[in-house]
Amino acid sequence: MYCPFCHHIDTRVIDSRITHNGKKIRRRRDCPSCQMRFNTIETIEMTMPRIIKRNQNRCSFDEAKLKRGILKAIEKRPISSSRIDQLFQTIIQAIYSMGDKEIESEQIGKIVMHELRQLDSVAFIRFASVYLSIQDVDAFKNIIEIAKNTSEVL
Repeated sequence: MYCPFCHHIDTRVIDSRITHNGKKIRRRRDCPSCQMRFNTIETIEMTMPRIIKRNQNRCSFDEAKLKRGILKAIEKRPISSSRIDQLFQTIIQAIYSMGDKEIESEQIGKIVMHELRQLDSVAFIRFASVYLSIQDVDAFKNIIEIAKNTSEVL
């Protein structure tokens, strides 16, 4: 790490502390050239897999798009912001932990539906009806039955 003051190439770490729930490391550094001290924060950089769409096109993973879909499903539901953040992080971690360089969008949809079904049945039904492109009443009834029976798998 170079010094931001004198641009000396080599600085030394004086102290390291874990912050932000273990997701970041704060390091206190010292420059041997100008004796100035400064702090740096290190974070983990995760590379998310590419998404294979239903039409076989590939695109980059878009966290914002995923979050918009989830937020739309849970709109006006009694779910706290912290629980929403936890849900989103659980989904991201599940996607990342698959370890694949490419993942089908269907798999992501199933992960989201699984997590939403555990969180809120109305949010699950909202998301599933859009994600599965429900077109008739019978299909909608099936989704409601799945929401009622938590042991059934999609």
